[in-house]
Amino acid sequence: QVQLVESGGGLVQPGGSLRLSCAASGSIFRADAMGWYRQAPGKQRELVAAITNDGSANYADSVKGRFTISRDNAKIAVYLQMASLKPEDTAVYYCNANVGWAMYWGQGTQVTVSS
Repeated sequence: QVQLVESGGGLVQPGGSLRLSCAASGSIFRADAMGWYRQAPGKQRELVAAITNDGSANYADSVKGRFTISRDNAKIAVYLQMASLKPEDTAVYYCNANVGWAMYWGQGTQVTVSS
């Protein structure tokens, strides 16, 4: 069994920063692509950023230049540094890991950007 556990969400003012972390545990020894998705109320889940196991990253246009994804392959962990946060970044953020044909999800962490 594989578990992904996210942490780091919370309430932040517009213009502020947060760092999300996600660590895998259980029967997993490596991960292929890892990423972060988000889902706002009434909207579909969308890709925020993804990173391959050799460090190549891609971002949604809405977060380019503000968010940075990184990973630690030894820990099977992925991180999302978020800066210049906007109210429209408010959502539940989900961590994702791909291992071969399998896809795993975390339970989600709430990020709220509000004054």
